[in-house]
This record gives sequence, structure tokens and C-alpha cells, in this order.
Amino acid sequence: MSSTPTLPSPPRLSALQVLACGALIVTLSMGVRHGFGLWLQPITQAQGWTRENFAFALAIQNLSWGVFGIFAGMVADRFGASRVLVGGAVLYGLGLAGMALTTTPLSFALTAGVLIGAAQAGTTYAVVYGVIGRQIPAEKRSWAMGVAAAAGSFGQFLMVPVEGWLISDFGWQQALLILGVVVLLIVPLAMGLREPGFGGGAPVQREQTIGQALREAFRYRSFQLLMAGYFVCGFQVVFIGVHMPSYLKDNGLSPQVASYALALIGLFNVIGTYAAGALGQRLAKRHILAFIYFARAAVITVFLLVPLSPMSVYVFSAVMGVLWLSTVPPTNAVVAQIFGVAHMSMLGGFIFFSHQIGSFLGVWLGGVLYDQTGSYNIVWYLSIALGIFAGLVNLPVRESPIVRAPQRVGAAA
Repeated sequence: MSSTPTLPSPPRLSALQVLACGALIVTLSMGVRHGFGLWLQPITQAQGWTRENFAFALAIQNLSWGVFGIFAGMVADRFGASRVLVGGAVLYGLGLAGMALTTTPLSFALTAGVLIGAAQAGTTYAVVYGVIGRQIPAEKRSWAMGVAAAAGSFGQFLMVPVEGWLISDFGWQQALLILGVVVLLIVPLAMGLREPGFGGGAPVQREQTIGQALREAFRYRSFQLLMAGYFVCGFQVVFIGVHMPSYLKDNGLSPQVASYALALIGLFNVIGTYAAGALGQRLAKRHILAFIYFARAAVITVFLLVPLSPMSVYVFSAVMGVLWLSTVPPTNAVVAQIFGVAHMSMLGGFIFFSHQIGSFLGVWLGGVLYDQTGSYNIVWYLSIALGIFAGLVNLPVRESPIVRAPQRVGAAA
């Protein structure tokens, strides 16, 4: 039985255009986001807040990103990604400005948390990967997703030192306002991702309605396993990204070590994400994912056992960087491989929502447990245990396309 009946597809954008515009958008959006940990101490010291106040706002940001990501994916799948990207860029600029000007923990949670989270939902992987899935042939899709993920990692390498320089030279408030202008460059780049077939605001006809696609995915065991693994990814990377600068400073290392460490994570993840995408064309993606999670657990364990020094931090950052966002290309490629690309942004949004629940817990527990115990040790140990769990749950994932029974086509899905 044929797994999926196909409808005539409109002409595709060129692969170069899709990858260039998509990569630059992810570079800006993810690059700014990866540097937020550098603001923890300047903001809490200037405002007289606790680390939990800051961590809670970024936890809300990750949860908001996950919630709004679902709806951003639905809109992008139905009406095209460019509209979502433009709206996300505007929200990003407003959120960064609000983050700079806020004076209370509540308003900080609303701007740095809810608003920027919604902005990231409209300017990062789920939306851009939907375009890649629709515009890049299946035989190159995993590789193309690796290129886009590598761009996000390069953004971290490029932007984190820039953000550190902006804070030191202009102050934390002016640095945020400058970045609020910079992210508006996403607007013209979004015009390069205007896909044929989404013109005039009319919804594209689908082989499944949204409801049918969701019921199919959530009943499918492999989708559930991918969501469980991605939860762990979010917990680990956001805890490390936000709290490691303060962890290093607490242990007597200079702020420059933290900036270099985050930059090294970004630099080496360019290699890791590209390699994961390229290997996904030849190897079982579930094995790639299991290896990444097991390796993260091992690397964190070694980092905690060896004496802490700038060199040990740099080695940890380089190795962890190879593993950092390298889960993104194989995870999204498996979703496209199983379910097809018609609802890819939406399904990717639900997978990413699980990631962001993990992110919420990772960054929030880091702040709460530090304030209660004066140490990050418990969260480090949780990261190790969860890495082992994620490696195990990815092993039984089935990657073959799902076989569907004939069903009535939803005209407005």
C-alpha cells in the first residue's frame, strides 16, 4: 500500500536561497538568545533581584517559545513562513527593548519571558525547517537541516563575544537596545523565504486536516519517544547556557572565561550539527541521537570530576559544543521522514514544546536550587541521569514512513 498519496506541488525556491536566508535568520535569532546568560549578574546586581528572579523569566521564555511555537508552526504550514518570521522579528525587537527598560521582576518575566519567547517561536528552527522540508528534496533534507543548525551554532560563536563586548562598553541596558535593532534584519531576510503556493493569503490544501495529523502523531510511539528525548535536550543545554557563566564566576574564574566558553560551544557545534545532518543521510538517526545523549552524560561527568580551570572549561565547552544542537537535524528529519512535510512545522513545534518544558525546568531549577543550596550540583547530576534516559528512549524509534489508510481530504487543513 502506498504510504502517502501526493498532491501536485508548486515550483520550489532554489536551495541556495533557502539555505542562505534561513541560515542568516537562525544565526541572528539563536545568536542573540545564546548570550542571555551574560546578563544574569549585571541585571540581578543592578536591580537587586535574586538569581531565581532572572532564571524564572528565562524559564518562562522557554515555555512561551514552546507554546507559541506550536501555533507559529500551524500558521507557517498554512499561510507560509515569511509572515511568521516578520512578526517574530518585530516581537523580538520589542522584547529586547522591554527587557532593557523593565524595573520589576513581573514586567521582566513578561518581556524577557513571554514576549521574547513568542518572538523566538516565530524566528527559529520549527519555522525555518518547515521551509527546508518543503523546498529541499528528501535526499538532501537532513544535510540541509544540518546546515541551518550549524548556522545557529555559528551565531552563538559570533554573537556571544559581541554581546559581552556590548555589555562591557555600553552597559547592559544599551546593549539590549542595540540588539533590538539588530534583530530587525530578519525582516528583509524573511522575504527570501516567500514560498510559491502560499500567495494571496489562501490556505494550501492538505492531504490531512490539522486534527488528523495531530491524532496520528500523538498515537505513534516513535513520536512520543522523540518528544521524551527532546525534553532532555532542552533541560541540559539551557541549564548550561544560562547558568554556566555564574557557575564559573562562583568558582573564581573570570567573566572572559565564560564568554569564551559559550563561544567555543557555538563554534564546535557548527561542526557537530553539520556532521549530524550529513550523517543522517547515511546512518540510522535514532543511533545518532542515542550517541549524542549518552556522550553528553559522559562529558558532564568528566567535567565535574576533573579540577576546574580555564583549560578544563574550554575542553568541556569544545566537546559539549559538538553535541550541543546536533540533536536538532536528526530529530526534525525523523519527523519529516515518518509523517511527511505537509504539517512539519506544526509537528516540529509540538516536539519542540517538549524541549522547552525541559528548558523551563533546567533554567528554573538551576536558579531555585542555587538559591536554596548555594550550589548547582543537584542540577548537574540530574543532567547526567537524564542524558542516559534520553539515550535509551531514542534507540527504539522507528524511522520508516507511516502507512496511512485512505481518508477524506480536509480542504482547509
